[in-house]
Amino acid sequence: MQGLILISPIAATGYLIVRVFDSIDSMVPYQLIPYMPRGIGFLIVIVLVTLTGYLGTRFFVGRWLFDSFAFVLEHTPGVKHLYSSLRDIISSFVGEKKKFNKPVWVCVSNDPETWRIGFMTQKDMAQFGMADKVAVYMPHAYAISGWVILADPKNVKPVKEMNAAQAMKFALSGGITTVDDEN
Repeated sequence: MQGLILISPIAATGYLIVRVFDSIDSMVPYQLIPYMPRGIGFLIVIVLVTLTGYLGTRFFVGRWLFDSFAFVLEHTPGVKHLYSSLRDIISSFVGEKKKFNKPVWVCVSNDPETWRIGFMTQKDMAQFGMADKVAVYMPHAYAISGWVILADPKNVKPVKEMNAAQAMKFALSGGITTVDDEN
């Protein structure tokens, strides 16, 4: 049983890495390059994504093209909700406008006293008619889902012992992870 406990996380991680590699590698149609060795598709996709990001952020023309394309997507019926939702989700985790960067403890019950970890997403809910509340996203353990709750500010306090990445790791692992010495 101890061997299974030791090998399972390594095997699962290796399996996921191979699956991601193969998925990215298969994005390039092999009809374009006959006899393409395994891994070339992966390299082509990674280079194209990196080059796109570089050109889109460093040069005025590239930024203008991406902004124009985004404008079209944001104003296309049916597509705008999907595009804007995906853009907001991705930008909340990476980029300059990270949203999950304020970890907080939220008291969700007073009897017995129960606290959950979450991330403050809105300090002022007045625009939604709830001026005396704050919005907190509380991720589920072992999932890419979670809840958004509205809480009284008196029931929310900042997490001082962990940075945002450590807090997310703590929440997603169900609290079984330890805080690394990353600070």
